[in-house]
This record gives sequence, structure tokens and C-alpha cells, in this order.
Amino acid sequence: MSSDLPAPSSITSLPQEQQFRVLDTLFESSPELHTLMAPVLANQTFSSYSTLIDAVGGRMSALSAANSSKDRDILVGILGSHPRLGQPKGAPTEHLSEMSKKEQANLNTGAEEQAEKLKRMNAEYEEKFPGLRFVTFVNGRNRDVIMEEMRERIDRGDADREVEEIIQAMCDIAKDRARKLEQSAKI
Repeated sequence: MSSDLPAPSSITSLPQEQQFRVLDTLFESSPELHTLMAPVLANQTFSSYSTLIDAVGGRMSALSAANSSKDRDILVGILGSHPRLGQPKGAPTEHLSEMSKKEQANLNTGAEEQAEKLKRMNAEYEEKFPGLRFVTFVNGRNRDVIMEEMRERIDRGDADREVEEIIQAMCDIAKDRARKLEQSAKI
């Protein structure tokens, strides 16, 4: 998949497969996200990637507010599409997009014991919040800082707030990806 992004205003006119590629570039690939956003991408024009990403975030937030178990399943499918933080290279059960590999590069360095601790914390998080994965905007922060944030969120134990934080983190990551891709296209 090319990481080039078309002009945001052209997304409505693109074939659905290309629209989904845009989503997969900005977010992680998710059939549920494709289903959720297909009508929006086909009918709404976006002046910027930021407005597109805000629309995705708004749709995800609307799902989190709904009481339907089907809506919850769709949302968990989208939120669960994000890779676990700090997965070792070549982990067979984990799909890491090229963007995620770059973003998580700092987390895959350091002592093996730290990697094991992060693996245990991922498991603890997923046990505390079934169906969710810990998602945060890494933004160059090191593993210790990320694990501290993870510990705070596990100890807080607020599933509704977790969903809000994951949606926000996914949107922050997507905006950062869009900005970087737009900058690299100008070079």
C-alpha cells in the first residue's frame, strides 16, 4: 500500500477501496472502521485530514455512547485493531503497519526485562478492559513513561474513560501520520 495520501477534498470521488486505504493509512486496518465510515466517505467532503479524522472520532464516540451490543462490538473491533505496544519484532500474532513500526521504534529497545514487563502489563490491561488494547500517542516517549501511563490507567479502572482515551489517542496518532505524510509529499 502506498502511504501517499490523496487530497482530502477528493476522497468522496475515489473508489471505495482507495477510500479504505486512506483510513488504513491514518488508522489501523479494521473492517469495522470501513463499515462505519463507508457512508461518510462516500457522501461528505473534507477540507483537511484533520476534519476527516475528527469525523472518524465523532463516529467512534457516538458508538461508545450507544447502548446497543452491536454498536459496542463494532467499536471494540475498531479499538482492538491497534497493535499492542512494544510487541517484539516478528511476533507472529501481531500485525504492525509500517507506520506503527516507526512509531513504536523507541519501545522496542532496551532491556529484555522491560519488554517482559510491558508484555505483562498489556495482558493485565486487556484483562481489566476486555476487548480493548492500550493505545496512547507514543510521540517519541520512552517505554518507562508509557508504562507509567499504562499503570495509571489500569489502576483507574474506568472502562468508559478508557474508551474515550483510546479514541482520542487513535485520532492524535492519525493526525500525526497525516501531518508527516503531507510533509514528506512536499519534499
